[in-house]
Amino acid sequence: MMRTRPLKVALLGCGVVGSEVARIMTTHAADLAARIGAPVELAGVAVRRPSKVREGIDPALVTTDATALVKRGDLDVVVEVIGGIEPARTLITTAIEHGASVVSANKALLAQDGAALHAVAEANNKDLYYEAAVAGAIPLIRPLRESLAGDKVNRVLGIVNGTTNFILDKMDSTGAGYQEALDEATALGYAEADPTADVEGFDAAAKAAILAGIAFHTRVRLDDVYREGMTEVTAADFASAKEMGCTIKLLAICERAKDGASVTARVHPAMIPLSHPLASVRGAYNAVFVESDASGQLMFYGPGAGGAPTASAVLGDLVAVCRNRLNGSTGPGESAYAALPVSPMGDVVTRYHISLDVADKPGVLAQVATVFAEHGVSIDTVRQQGKDGEASLVVVTHRASDAALTGTVEALRKLDTVRGVASIMRVEGE
Repeated sequence: MMRTRPLKVALLGCGVVGSEVARIMTTHAADLAARIGAPVELAGVAVRRPSKVREGIDPALVTTDATALVKRGDLDVVVEVIGGIEPARTLITTAIEHGASVVSANKALLAQDGAALHAVAEANNKDLYYEAAVAGAIPLIRPLRESLAGDKVNRVLGIVNGTTNFILDKMDSTGAGYQEALDEATALGYAEADPTADVEGFDAAAKAAILAGIAFHTRVRLDDVYREGMTEVTAADFASAKEMGCTIKLLAICERAKDGASVTARVHPAMIPLSHPLASVRGAYNAVFVESDASGQLMFYGPGAGGAPTASAVLGDLVAVCRNRLNGSTGPGESAYAALPVSPMGDVVTRYHISLDVADKPGVLAQVATVFAEHGVSIDTVRQQGKDGEASLVVVTHRASDAALTGTVEALRKLDTVRGVASIMRVEGE
């Protein structure tokens, strides 16, 4: 039997995502009520510009006083889609303390203060759900928290930022340079006017922190994630990648050490073989691989951003939280019992593609090979091209630690025959 008294929902933010949440709540009201077991009612909307016309939203519900809204005490769920650290953190905390469960899409806040927010939710016996914080419409948080709760996840590898994937895909498919591809992404609305958070990897790093924490039952904060942007990737790097049968993607990689004693989380550009499924992820799409003991490899693919896709994830959480509310229960909270240490980037082991500008004369290759050997880095392949006294030397290594590779490059820079290090890129997905 359906309960007739509605569950009251407040919305913090009514931009691209928030307006879609409100629209779906209205247009799909009957379906949502049937799925939840009670109707849901939009009880208030906090915004910065109240004069703006918001189609389908009763102006009487709109307020600029978000604090007063979350303190009402009669709300069942607060949906936070304003982003940023403050005032979102204070508003979420206040909402929970005044009796509401929370659905959030705020990856930056969860990556920085997720543990504290979970503690507040647990202390007040309320839900904190955030499927929309990572990979838009793609179901990823709930599978990790619930579907794979009985398995041991060893690795999460994926493309979690649509803007950077669009830019790199454009560079790969057309031969465009970075700036040209960025300009097209901006014109099409895929990139913000200030794309720093995307192209420098901050957005992906926040998502990696959230994924690593859930996958490994360990608290991983944004500061624990190694981050390297993609602004230095060039058309020449793509040409080298193609010669190796690879392409280049900005990847978020979360791994459990082979001995199980630690974890790592990192974001950086990497070459991946064209045979790898991630190589075929085009445009602004996202895709994430999860590798676990029992399930093997699982792949999650779909639109990773945008108003409607992100709102879909928000509404999925809203339905789950409202069901819990009716049942007088809560869903899974933070699971950090493993408390594994997060290893520094220097401990990470992978393959490398290094392009060197060198003098075109006898003995150069032998000198370079000696430096690699002295630092314990084994060479897989070498390719050399040159004329008029200058040459390009491309070295692909076997697996080596980041610390060993860093030492190798520092030593190479000291050789008289090495004019410069043109590029260094990791090789993943093999």
